[in-house]
Amino acid sequence: MKAKHQRLWLGLAALAAVIGAAVLALSALQDQAAFFYAPSDVQRSAPPLDRGVRLGGMVVEGSIDRAADGVSIAFDVTDGGATVPVRFAGITPDLFREGSGVVAEGRFQPDGSFVADNILAKHDERYMPPEIAGAMHKTESLEQ
Repeated sequence: MKAKHQRLWLGLAALAAVIGAAVLALSALQDQAAFFYAPSDVQRSAPPLDRGVRLGGMVVEGSIDRAADGVSIAFDVTDGGATVPVRFAGITPDLFREGSGVVAEGRFQPDGSFVADNILAKHDERYMPPEIAGAMHKTESLEQ
């Protein structure tokens, strides 16, 4: 076999190895991806029941119902167009409250409800560190 043909076969083998590695990486990432749904998305089309997803929106005012066991809660998530009931057993973040943003990770149930494994509370986008917020409220005059 000529050196020219050896280089060609070596190049083709390297290309096949790179393509194979890319296919394996993409298939692994596809299995680990958590898709994001808003309540209106759930209302428009049936959500997947066999994979973990994220549900995001605002916690409906007056919808938080804490169970007697101290760790189980039920609440509703809305995006203004639709509402999805959510159940969660665990400790909620400190920022979790009615009227605040939330992202719940878990699975949809056949009845349309959502069972969360993890709750991520979203803080206000206008957050300001306490030191700066306190300095803004001080009024100081340049004249003495």
